[in-house]
Amino acid sequence: MGKSSATSKDAQALFHSLRSAYAATPTNLKIIDLYVIFAVATALIQVVYVALVGSFPFNSFLSGVLSCVGTAVLAVCLRIQVNKENKEFKDLPPERAFADFVLCNLVLHLVIMNFLG
Repeated sequence: MGKSSATSKDAQALFHSLRSAYAATPTNLKIIDLYVIFAVATALIQVVYVALVGSFPFNSFLSGVLSCVGTAVLAVCLRIQVNKENKEFKDLPPERAFADFVLCNLVLHLVIMNFLG
C-alpha cells in the first residue's frame, strides 16, 4: 500500500507542477490551446456519431474528420510560431504567422470541399 501512496503523491506533484507552469502561459497561447481542444473534440464527436449511427455518406465523414484534424494541426503550428519562447521563429511577426494560418486553412477547406464532391 505504500507504493500506491507514493505513486499518488508523485501524480499530484506532477499535476501541480503542470498547473503552475501553465498558469504562466500567455493568454493568446491559451486561446489557441482551447481552439485545438475544440477541433479535436469535434473530430471525436464525429467518430462517435459514425460508430453509433453508421457511415452512409463516407466521404462526408472523412471530410469532417480530416477538416477537424487538419485545423488542429494548423493551429498547433500557429501556436509554435507565435510562442515567444521559441527561438526558431523569433523574427517572424505574429501577424505573418496568423496570415499563414488563415491561408493554409483556406487551402485545406477548399480541398475538403472538393473531396465532398
